[in-house]
Amino acid sequence: MARTPLDLDELVEHWTLLKDEQALVSGKRGATRLGFAVLLKFYTQYGRFPRNRAELPGEAVEFVARQVQVPASELDSYDWTGRTVEYHRAQVREHLGFRECSVADAEKLTAYLAEHVAHKERRPEQVRVELLARCRAESIEPPTLGRCDRIVAAALRAAEESLTALISSRLTVESIERIMALVAGADQDDAGPAGVGTEGEDAPPVLAKVKEAPGNVSLETMLTEIDKLLSVRAIGLPPDLFFDVAPKVVTGWRARAAVESPSHLRTHPVPLRVTLLAALLHEREREITDTLVELLISTVHRIGARAEKKVTEQLVNAFKKVSGKENILFKLAEASLGTPEGTVRQVDAGGRPRRRPSSWPATCGCGTSSGRSRRA
Repeated sequence: MARTPLDLDELVEHWTLLKDEQALVSGKRGATRLGFAVLLKFYTQYGRFPRNRAELPGEAVEFVARQVQVPASELDSYDWTGRTVEYHRAQVREHLGFRECSVADAEKLTAYLAEHVAHKERRPEQVRVELLARCRAESIEPPTLGRCDRIVAAALRAAEESLTALISSRLTVESIERIMALVAGADQDDAGPAGVGTEGEDAPPVLAKVKEAPGNVSLETMLTEIDKLLSVRAIGLPPDLFFDVAPKVVTGWRARAAVESPSHLRTHPVPLRVTLLAALLHEREREITDTLVELLISTVHRIGARAEKKVTEQLVNAFKKVSGKENILFKLAEASLGTPEGTVRQVDAGGRPRRRPSSWPATCGCGTSSGRSRRA
């Protein structure tokens, strides 16, 4: 990626030789004078020396060259590997109060990173940033790239060892045995507690079952997830097992345990193995619980949708059954107005009164005799 050119403000702020720095430069000539000046200003800004000429911005070299009154092209003849550059580096360190990183310094830096950084940050590149910042704060010249990598790796390893020892100490002996049984070898499958290490011959191992993703919304899926949850809870993990561990560290452990095979997990030291699997079970317990809630909500919605569909179908069927009855009601109304003294069964479908036999009593619609009988 192309480097952004330095503007004038940056050049003035970081590449201007101060009065005491000019005094250091004054006794030197030519390429030596310019080389020492750029080494001094680079170290002042970054807390380390440039690895080669390519790390020096061209506009910065031009800016410094004008101050020391040496052509910028003279820097091409500066020796970056000889005795002169080593002498210049020693002068710069002494002037700025820095020292080279000793073995004791490296050990202190490793201990600092393990205690204050690597417990929460597991990414090597971020731990390296903290290492360089610590070196600058302690006036220590940063080690070489290879040595930095070794310090960072040692800090991460030390932090992991102390953390996993802490986590495993919070578990009971029974819980540790159940966790170990999850990845026990084929010759040790019967050693774990029943129902924890393995299940029936046709059933998948508990660890593989716990890792499985949930299926579609169904009663079978819900029963499977409940079985997973019971298997996880059977391990007996304390609810506050990771209360003081950074969430991203627990997530990292969970991811490792999810992708590593049982045979690979068995190669880890016991505290690390137990911690990785405990992190996986801890996270999966929450995930399975959330899945069960979602399954229950989806099932309720599905039941409601089916019930609504059934009621709608019943209403539609009922409407179909009574279709055309509006016309019958209109005809009945017309008949009752035309023959108010007749009964409903005496009016034909056309609304015309039918002749009542002489043997029938004169009745009204309510079934009682009309006229004199009603008045009596």
